[in-house]
Amino acid sequence: MIRSKPDEEEYWNSSKFSAFTFDDEDDEFSSLKESKRAVNSIRLLDDDDDEDEVEKVSWSGEPVGSISWSIKETASSTQSTIRDQGFPKIDTTPTLTKQGSGYSLSSLFKGRSKAGSYPSFSECLNEVSTRSFAPELRKPKSEYKDFVSDWTPEETVRRMRTGKAYSLETFRSLKDKLLLLDEAVCALDGNVITAVLIYLKKSLSKEIISRELMSREIALRHYIHYLKEVGEQKLLLDLLRSLGRTEDMALLQYREHLNIKDEVRRKDFLKSCVGLPFAPDDATHVQDHYTLLERQIIIEVNDKQVESKGQTDVFKKYPRKASILNMPIITTLYYSCFYHYGESEGTYSSPANIRQTFKISEKQYFLTALGARAKLKAWFDVDSLFTTKNWLGYTKKRSPIGFHRVVDILQKNNAPVQVLQEYLSLVEDTELRISLAQKHRCHDIIIDTYKDLKDRQQLIVYRGKVERGSPEDRKIEALLNNTQIRWKN
Repeated sequence: MIRSKPDEEEYWNSSKFSAFTFDDEDDEFSSLKESKRAVNSIRLLDDDDDEDEVEKVSWSGEPVGSISWSIKETASSTQSTIRDQGFPKIDTTPTLTKQGSGYSLSSLFKGRSKAGSYPSFSECLNEVSTRSFAPELRKPKSEYKDFVSDWTPEETVRRMRTGKAYSLETFRSLKDKLLLLDEAVCALDGNVITAVLIYLKKSLSKEIISRELMSREIALRHYIHYLKEVGEQKLLLDLLRSLGRTEDMALLQYREHLNIKDEVRRKDFLKSCVGLPFAPDDATHVQDHYTLLERQIIIEVNDKQVESKGQTDVFKKYPRKASILNMPIITTLYYSCFYHYGESEGTYSSPANIRQTFKISEKQYFLTALGARAKLKAWFDVDSLFTTKNWLGYTKKRSPIGFHRVVDILQKNNAPVQVLQEYLSLVEDTELRISLAQKHRCHDIIIDTYKDLKDRQQLIVYRGKVERGSPEDRKIEALLNNTQIRWKN
């Protein structure tokens, strides 16, 4: 039968046998015999293993060990041999050396190593790479739960509190965002509330946030605190203004003076704050702050000039250690009592003027002035603080803080015994007077007190505590020998 040329080419291409070549047939025949032996060896292995009933197939789907599979294996090896005998090619791709492995792909299917011996299972584990050739199975859906982002607000808040992965980007509508915020507030977790508010701040306009936070007081407090911490002053002022909280807005604006270092600029800023809508008490405080800083600037400039000239004794003996600027009102009063005591009330640096301007209480003024004048050892000024005259012209000492506290202040400033005894005698409580006198070793006060109490026994006991022959001892002896005193014991 005569075939056409296309049919003839199709026949040879589809035939199971290759066309005639001038190659050595012995090599092909020996390859066929080797393939047959490999098939027989696989069959023997299959007969020995009763438990392995699984049919082995090649990558093309044909059963391993079949005739067609063996022929294809032989043909592929023959073609590779022919290619190797041709012109050499330069392989520019990196290759891996095969010297470390004793197996080929065909030997793995045949069950033999290149050496011809059958490998054991342990040898296969040791030689073959640890990579898994089987396809990886899909993980259970429960293991992917942490990467799912369609949680409810309750589930999202719970994950936020427990430190698990979460996403807020899925809450896109205003309703969902507010539900998430309400759930965070119900959880009573400040960190969660702040995190949700930060997301709302990024995704909503400030007008919507202000409107929605008006009815959510807890969230509003957290939001205001957050804006204060991050320093978004303008946004915070706009929020308070939209909420109608003018007093809070004024206080927040007043706090800006803390960031101004220059005293003149700070004074001008405080002056601009005087007209803000403060509460009555806060308005008085802001006004006093402005007035105090204005006065401190004037005092500082004048005292610097006086100190530089060196014409005043108090500045030469006690040089200033710090500036008076930005000091509290009590510190300013102490400074005035220390350096400007006795000045006329019309001057800004006068203690009396400061007391009247800032409405300092009598007790606070006495404590401050007493400490400043006692520090300078100006005992005459200390005495004038407590001396008053009645309408008949009689003088009397009076203290708004109690003379026992006066004694403690004087003693801390190393007042002499005579000064201490003068004010110890004015302590009304007898036991307290004796206790303070013993503490400060004012013997005359103790002796006179026991004399006034007509307590001879206590006087005798105290005589044993003083030095023999001392003025105190002779004074006690004279009192004990005085027959005009009517002792009670």
